[in-house]
Amino acid sequence: MTKVLILGAGGQIARHAIAMLAGEDDVRLTLFARNAAKLVEVPANASVIQGDVLDATQLGAAVKGQDIVYANLTGEDLDAQAKSVIATMRAAGVNRLIFILPLGIYDEVPGKFGEWNNAMIGEDLKPFRRAADAIEASGLEYTLIRPAWLMDEHEVDYELTRRNEPFKGTVVSRKSVADLIVRIIRSPGLHLRGNIGVDKPGTDGEKPYFM
Repeated sequence: MTKVLILGAGGQIARHAIAMLAGEDDVRLTLFARNAAKLVEVPANASVIQGDVLDATQLGAAVKGQDIVYANLTGEDLDAQAKSVIATMRAAGVNRLIFILPLGIYDEVPGKFGEWNNAMIGEDLKPFRRAADAIEASGLEYTLIRPAWLMDEHEVDYELTRRNEPFKGTVVSRKSVADLIVRIIRSPGLHLRGNIGVDKPGTDGEKPYFM
């Protein structure tokens, strides 16, 4: 039995991952959300906790006894949220962490798309980069995932780049990112201490097609 805590379980990527893991007898999910009422589809192999990751008591109770923590968080204080997750996991002796971050935190997006991406979100990336740095220095068994601009197409079609490689593509489906997360949950040694970009092959361009 693999016990998985999903932080930010109301997020759209998380919802796809929850649906993919629903009903699996060897997976037990704990869905952690600020507003539990928004979790309208809770599978039989899941329980729900309402809480805030910055509340050490609430987060500590959720992390205790888990095998994997998957963080689907965002916000201007993401660096503080990441540090709270790190400290709580260390205290609980839980080591495996999957954490979602935006593309562009390493200035890894090349060409015209990189210029456009930086103009759109560059000023907002600083706390996300600080979160990434804290996780990489934490000693935890992490995987950092940096998706391209997200789309809602119900498809699984993606390729990966490593931290020190130029980012490829401009878009990727939320379902594709969820598929990668679920693969890691099912095989926790996959992409161990990896820092990977995710995009849909063949979507290179100056900006996402829907912008």
